[in-house]
Amino acid sequence: MSETDARIVHPDPADEILIPEGCRILESWNCPEDPAVSIARARVAPGTATRAHRLHGVRERYLVVSGRGEVTIDGGPSQPVGPGDVVVIPPGRSQSIRNPGDCDLVFYAICTPRFTPDCYEDLEAG
Repeated sequence: MSETDARIVHPDPADEILIPEGCRILESWNCPEDPAVSIARARVAPGTATRAHRLHGVRERYLVVSGRGEVTIDGGPSQPVGPGDVVVIPPGRSQSIRNPGDCDLVFYAICTPRFTPDCYEDLEAG
């Protein structure tokens, strides 16, 4: 893919997967040909929290689309988030998000550079 290529991507909702972290992920955009960024839709069920984790060398942003959540960064106090909020998580910082509501919490995770499994560290793995 070159920088002059234009395209429209239609992620298939059937490709959404439940990951061990505790949420469902649909990769919207994550290609080796565009290493600068990845975009994934995350869905956290009511009463669920993601496992504490960190991304090494990757800045992550959560763009909340629907639902309500409580995000914790570096073990600090949880902060409420809702539609339209953007959470900026610098590289290497621990993070978790909880859905205290009664409907799904949906947000986009935008990573720069792009997310790859080798940048991910599960802080609750036993």
